Amino acid sequence: MNSFQKWLLLGSSIGTALTGVVYWWMQHMLTPVDEWAVINHPLQPLVLKLHIVVAPVLVFAVGLVAADHIWKHLRGGVRPGRKSGVSSLAALAPMVLSGYLIQAVTHATVLTVLVWLHVGTGVLYAVGLAVHVEVFRRRRR
Repeated sequence: MNSFQKWLLLGSSIGTALTGVVYWWMQHMLTPVDEWAVINHPLQPLVLKLHIVVAPVLVFAVGLVAADHIWKHLRGGVRPGRKSGVSSLAALAPMVLSGYLIQAVTHATVLTVLVWLHVGTGVLYAVGLAVHVEVFRRRRR
């Protein structure tokens, strides 16, 4: 994986995770000033839009490194970082699919399930990637 691929993947992952966490915090932890408000914070729509714009860059970045890094290391049997890499990769498909479906589904119960699936797999992806990066950072030392 070259430096452009690495920084695109890490930057889009951090951007997606950061906007996701901030949006979740605004949506679930803040209370609106006005009892009739539809949003809990004035920047909440902007943060959601940033999340929706940055997330496809993450999907593109994963596709970009799939053949050069992911597939090569899976086929080659590279052991260091395999558990964290595979856990991040396993979380990716349900995270992306639930993220897209959240924008299209209107049934309240299904939407709630999708949101929890998206948040859970998003956390698993972010933690797995952070561990994966740390494994290789320690190996380099």
